Amino acid sequence: MRLKGCLVAIGLGAVLLTASAPLDGASFGTVVSIGGQASDIVLDQMRGVVYVANFTANRIDVVSTADNTIHSSMNVAPQPGALAMSMDGHYLLAAHYGNWSPTDPQRNLITLIDLTSGARQTFIMGAAPLGVAFLANGQALIVTTSSFVLFNPASGGMQTVTTFAALAPLALPAPSATFPQQITETALTASGDGNTVWGLGGAGTASEIVFQYSAVLNQVAPPLAVQSIPPLLPRVSVNADGSRAMIGYAVFGSNFGSGVVLAQYPDPVISLNIAGSAIDSANGIIYAQIPDTAYPATGPPFTARNIPVLYVMDAANLKIRERLTLPEDMVGRAVLSNFGQTLYAVSESGLMVLPVGAVNQYPRLVASQEDVLIQTNVCGNGVLSQPLTIADPGGNHTAFSISVSQAGVTVTPSSGVTPATVQVSVNPAAFQNQAGTASIPLVITSQTAVNQPQHVRLLVSNPGSNQRGTIVNVPGRVSDIMADPVRNLVYVLRQDTDQLLVYDGTTYALTATLPTATTPTRMNFAIDGQHLLVGHENAQVIDVFDMNTLRQSGAIGLPFGHYARSVAASNASTLAVARNGTASSASGGASAWVGVLPGPSEVDRVDPVNLVSATLPALGVWQNQLSADATLAPAPNGATILLADSNGNIMLYAATGDTFVASRRDFSVLQGAIAASSYGSYIVGDNVLNGSVVPAGVLDTSVGATAGFAFVNQGGFRLSGASASGPGAMENLPALPSAAVRPTLVVESPVTPGVGNVFTRAISPLAVGTNLIAQTTSGFTVVAWSYDAVVTLPTISSVVNAANGGQAVAPGGLISIMGQQMSLVTLATSQIPLPTALAQSCVKVNGTPVPLLLVSNQQINAQLPYNVTGNAALTIMTPGGESDSFYFTVSATAPTVFMSGTAGPLTGLAAVVRWNNGELVTPTNPIHANDWLEIYLTGMGATTPAVPAGQPGPSNPFAVAQALPSVTLGGHALTVSYAGMAPGEVGVYQIDALVPPGVPTGINVPLEISQGDVSTPISERVVN
Repeated sequence: MRLKGCLVAIGLGAVLLTASAPLDGASFGTVVSIGGQASDIVLDQMRGVVYVANFTANRIDVVSTADNTIHSSMNVAPQPGALAMSMDGHYLLAAHYGNWSPTDPQRNLITLIDLTSGARQTFIMGAAPLGVAFLANGQALIVTTSSFVLFNPASGGMQTVTTFAALAPLALPAPSATFPQQITETALTASGDGNTVWGLGGAGTASEIVFQYSAVLNQVAPPLAVQSIPPLLPRVSVNADGSRAMIGYAVFGSNFGSGVVLAQYPDPVISLNIAGSAIDSANGIIYAQIPDTAYPATGPPFTARNIPVLYVMDAANLKIRERLTLPEDMVGRAVLSNFGQTLYAVSESGLMVLPVGAVNQYPRLVASQEDVLIQTNVCGNGVLSQPLTIADPGGNHTAFSISVSQAGVTVTPSSGVTPATVQVSVNPAAFQNQAGTASIPLVITSQTAVNQPQHVRLLVSNPGSNQRGTIVNVPGRVSDIMADPVRNLVYVLRQDTDQLLVYDGTTYALTATLPTATTPTRMNFAIDGQHLLVGHENAQVIDVFDMNTLRQSGAIGLPFGHYARSVAASNASTLAVARNGTASSASGGASAWVGVLPGPSEVDRVDPVNLVSATLPALGVWQNQLSADATLAPAPNGATILLADSNGNIMLYAATGDTFVASRRDFSVLQGAIAASSYGSYIVGDNVLNGSVVPAGVLDTSVGATAGFAFVNQGGFRLSGASASGPGAMENLPALPSAAVRPTLVVESPVTPGVGNVFTRAISPLAVGTNLIAQTTSGFTVVAWSYDAVVTLPTISSVVNAANGGQAVAPGGLISIMGQQMSLVTLATSQIPLPTALAQSCVKVNGTPVPLLLVSNQQINAQLPYNVTGNAALTIMTPGGESDSFYFTVSATAPTVFMSGTAGPLTGLAAVVRWNNGELVTPTNPIHANDWLEIYLTGMGATTPAVPAGQPGPSNPFAVAQALPSVTLGGHALTVSYAGMAPGEVGVYQIDALVPPGVPTGINVPLEISQGDVSTPISERVVN
């Protein structure tokens, strides 16, 4: 949405969108031309037809759903503007818009068509009928320019439900190139159960109202006067029970009388006619066309093509699941068939038919990952590669191409047919002068795909040996991060997908993905320490998450028109800064804005327990009036909350007294870091403030502006950055104000202030003495608490196999390296193929880089390369330097069963699984004769076909061990049907074997695997 003042800057030529057809590529769906302009549609599935109100040709066209052609037409009175069919399929009702100049009430009509007998009746309304909707009780609700009327089709009787301030739709004749719903400015839609009707009247005018009618109460809720920029447009779709409706680009929710915008599309632009939506309640989907800043697209993350697009979105928060290319624009009502198989919509030519339930039959493209992160390392300067898979979600064979315009980056092959895996390769020499992380789009296109595939972001990180930190890649647009020292978790708000991501604070693996409301902005802990509060740019709610269960526990409704961009808790009150606006309605009252609002922000007091809120009448002795980007920062002890505004205003709220106690404007502009301590000191940008928010010092800016500050006792950690693609800089300040401290470089730049994100947190500490979490280019960076300590050389004490800790190791097997100072942080990876560098640590064996699974201070888990046998020398490289060589022996084979299985309270079990129940062998799940066993092990050596180190075992064909093993149980040979790599696993092998009859029974029967000259025995219980 845009402010009124932005319209001139944008230019009408860019935002008044008109008809357009795809310039290239394929489109999804079929168009039925009606030889006129459609104003409304009704789907009659019982008869297999769609009724299309042809507003300009004065007829109702009947389109067959079997072949999508017009089989007949019903000539009716002029200007059929709205249609509705009774829920039993008996009646079709048409409203005729007769608001002519000069006025002629005789032209304002409704036509009732008995679809069973074909009989028709016409009724004079007097006032112009603007919309109609049938109810579950068999009556129809009609909205006119000034009233709601109930119409009984059986008797022809009419009853006025209520009146309202007269709307002023366009009079006829209208200016040329004016579309039907631009003339009536109204739409009306019933819920799936027929008990609720939502509508919009006066769309885009000063008298714009949202209304809701209850058939059970026979009552209209007080109309909600709104102002919206861009206009909402008269497009209304309602869910099954009537609890929410999508009106234009916004989803309204209501308990009948108290409306709230639950979600609104983030980036719409002005369109006079293009829009439409339909809600699939059963599947939690909204289908919608909403002109936005990507129409026409401006480039990544999507291809720049001037085409209409259907968004497939989550109904809860408008998160986009898919973008489908339409044959032409949607310009009116859209309806779904039963079970959501086909979407019918008013389009520019008349009717558009979209087989959404059969979308898998159409060619589409999707990449296996959103980001490809490639990091250079000190273990080698050769070309680095990562695989990227391009697939068709429906399993079709779809042609594609990938282009990249960055020197030193290649994609091989650059085109193909799905499914396909390409290699993204980076030549480190092309980035040798880069000190941070470069972001490069890989542009995916197709001439046949009906969707708009998202491009892939290639991140090339080239850290120097003097830089600290470990990158954790988080795709998309991250708006905020917070570390939770109590639960050892990291919370990340991903704004472009409306998600709260939860990462483990030890391994930094993603452990939970929780949906939020639309466009989450900032978060903070509730004062109880058990809940997380999340504000949003495009939803009039604050989400409340239980941090113990990692589930949403509720949502706090805000005053209508309020969008909480920042929330903070104190010991007395929880406050939110909410952007909002008010305007005078046509009736002289106040109306609330929908969108990026033209008014100032205000502070609301919110109640996380009862999930309610109210606007503060004043901020202490000062007016409750702020800029839209004002931001809150709570003190950890709950005593104060700092408020900073980009206009230079700084305010301080004190829990003692429950009021604002200070307000100053010592700066003309503010941005960057914002933080509050428990000791009466504060940070805003590069400025240090005392307990009365009086300037008390300025931080050193020689290494860039302050992006984040985390208070620790009387001092804290400061993160700054000079450029978006360069490294960051970290400083440990023992006290404030403080003399300059020599900064330590961080591997990539912190997040910098931007539109809608003027104030940044950027850094958040886990438990004291562990790690710091910094919001950076690729997502977040983990920096050791002692990052500025003198880094010593790594040392190696032993190399063992990762299955049981024994000395026997073999090519391709998993190993554990034990030692000291081998990594500054603990980090595991799920990246495939395995990287040869993690957390700035890398390992070489006989000069060959080794794929890594986990690094930590005292242990590294890795896979031995296949080209290493016999005597081997292993070294580790870290920012502290290169270790001394550690010598060990690599056998051709060293089969070793994993001893890491768990079953209930039992741990340390051998990884032997019985096929008949899929469970580990235990004393209570013993081996029986004729059992098939799956044995998981490592160290079985070379395979056919060969599998590169770091890559998982294939499934077609299987990678079979070159040296076939033998397996005995109690001395009896088992029949081995397969011995080779476990499909989908790296460094893990699998043996499938059949237990013969007559094997010995007992509690500790030896199960022995022999391969080459090496045998590995374990003991299992065997019964008859």
